[in-house]
Amino acid sequence: MIILPAIDLRGGRVVRLTKGDYDREKVYNDDPVAVARDFFACGARWLHAVDLDGAREGAPRNAALIEDLAALGLNTEVGGGIRDEAAICAYLERGAARVILGTVAVRDFAFVERMAAKYGEQIAVGVDAKDGLVAVSGWEEVTKLSGVEFCRRLRDAGVHTVIYTDIGRDGCLAGANLPLYHELCSIDALNVIASGGVSFEGDIAALRDMRIHGAIIGKALYEGRLDLRRCLALAEVEA
Repeated sequence: MIILPAIDLRGGRVVRLTKGDYDREKVYNDDPVAVARDFFACGARWLHAVDLDGAREGAPRNAALIEDLAALGLNTEVGGGIRDEAAICAYLERGAARVILGTVAVRDFAFVERMAAKYGEQIAVGVDAKDGLVAVSGWEEVTKLSGVEFCRRLRDAGVHTVIYTDIGRDGCLAGANLPLYHELCSIDALNVIASGGVSFEGDIAALRDMRIHGAIIGKALYEGRLDLRRCLALAEVEA
């Protein structure tokens, strides 16, 4: 299982939101590159970077900064406001290992199918769900789509990787929604990355044991609830 420490960017700073609420923001650092450098020094080889400004505005807003993060040697997956192929190409050219499509996957499913066919494993889809239903536009609009069923549809469309965020758990330090991820692991041929509420070593061990592809850790790292080196070691232990 891979561990992906998270850097959420807003106004060029490292922040965390609670349950995706832009009015419930906490700033953790003014130097995202220094934070990512520390992650790399701890042994991380993947980074989950989100352009929160881009997610809300519908177009990338922190691309140059994300390029600096990718230049550190981390396999950087990036999401937030990526709505067309030009943005995908720009991020890949700037060194991103994987580009995450979110809102556009709901708005224009055919586009996601084309991009998955063209770019393969360099494309992932972020499925952000509130009470089991997919949310879009920076989590501010909830659709009627079932998150789990949407993941199956994405798999059938050729998408290899899904980052599934349980918005109700995100930033709450209350633990991951383990039954949900157990259900998602039953979707054959889909790499599922758990996001939202991963706060305890028990979460890491449980996700590892269910053979989930990866886990994103954010606020628990910044608040000192989890140690990144320890999480990386736990992820490698055979069940």
